[in-house]
Formats: sequence, C-alpha cells, structure tokens
Amino acid sequence: MTSGLNNYKKFLLALFLILGPITAWAQHQPSLGSTARLMEMALAAMSNEKYTEANGHFRELIASNLPIPPEMPFHFAETLYQLGQYHNSENFVRKYLDLNGFKGEHYSEARDLLQKLESPLAAIKACNLCDAKGYRYATCATCDGEGHTDQACSLCRGRGIIGCSRCAGDGMVTKKNVFNIVEYFECERCKGQGRLTCTQCEGSLLEHGDCPTCSGNGTIGSETVCDHLHTEEAATFTAP
Repeated sequence: MTSGLNNYKKFLLALFLILGPITAWAQHQPSLGSTARLMEMALAAMSNEKYTEANGHFRELIASNLPIPPEMPFHFAETLYQLGQYHNSENFVRKYLDLNGFKGEHYSEARDLLQKLESPLAAIKACNLCDAKGYRYATCATCDGEGHTDQACSLCRGRGIIGCSRCAGDGMVTKKNVFNIVEYFECERCKGQGRLTCTQCEGSLLEHGDCPTCSGNGTIGSETVCDHLHTEEAATFTAP
C-alpha cells in the first residue's frame, strides 16, 4: 500500500511540474495543513462549481509532499475538465484508472469522463490555433507574427565590413616566381585594402532572419485555453 501511495506522489509531482500554465494559486507556498483539510477544501469548491479555487487546492496538495488520497486524481481530472484543460484532465483520469482499476470508488465516473474528453481532445488535435495541450498560440510581439526580423548581421556583427579571406586582411598576397623567390602583389580581391564590404548584408549592417523569440513561427505559447475559433469568428460568437 505504501508503495502504491509513493507511486501516486511521484506521478502527481511529475505532472504538476509539466502541467503547462501555472495559475497564481500554484505559486503560493505549500500549506502546513493536512491532506484531509486540503481535500475537503477542494471538494467543497467543486461542489460550489468554483473550479479555479479547487484547482489551486489540488495543486497545493501535490506540491506539499503530503500523502495523496487514491481518489484525488479523479477529482483533479474532473476539475481540469471543467476548466477546459482537457489534455491534463486526460493524463490524470488515465493514471487514476491505471492505478485503481475497476476497484476505484469513481471507476464508472472516470470511464464516463474519458468518453466526454474524446470530443474536445479531437478538436484540439484538429485545431491549428493551439498547441497539443489546447493552449492558444499568441502572436509573437517581437516580429508581430511575421516570423522574421531584421537583425544585426551575424557575419560582420553590424560593422558592414569583413576581412578579406584571400589575403587574410593584409592587402597583399605572395607568389614564388620561376627563381623560387617570393614576390608580393596587391590583393586583387580587396584591391590592397584588406577589407571587403560584408558579403552577407552587403553593407546594410542588417540581415533578414528567423525571429529569435518565436524561432520563425510567428507565434508563442500562452496560458489561454483555445476556443478553436479564429479572431473574427470568436468576436461573432461572443457578441450579445
């Protein structure tokens, strides 16, 4: 039994670290209260449909290193479902079923929850406006969604000139004549200057490249649960 509880705690703590966007609740220090008190607070919040509050209590319990009740993953999965965090909800309900099987107190409800999750998870998979966890992509503020920016040239580092590779910046090249004597000649490539206009930015000091913030995607992750509607559709949908 102790081994089972330890497995619960390891699993829940791992999921807590990768759940995605963390609400302000999760930033609070772990409570010194008991497992029972935190569970009671979470369940009371759920019964009053205060799912954001319940979410905070569950996260606090996971982070507190207190014993995890066997039924807690199901209740957390239900809370996450109500908050639209379907990917995370599926993770918890599946682990609940894996660890408890048909002997779990909420086995039937857990199976029902999996069925309810099928539709929203399919919508997430088909949507190109959100990531695999269902969080809406936001327009990258660095490049305004273009995916590329003008940046200081990486070759000349914003100087506009580079050293001549033929003469190694000396402006002169050497050549042995028929008598095996080394002779010096002006470098034809740089005309004796030892420097050239940057071949990458052509002297503009800038280069056009992928945005360093979004890696050329034009979007970044956000904490907003996606409604799978384009901006215009969303505006129409929410209009009174």
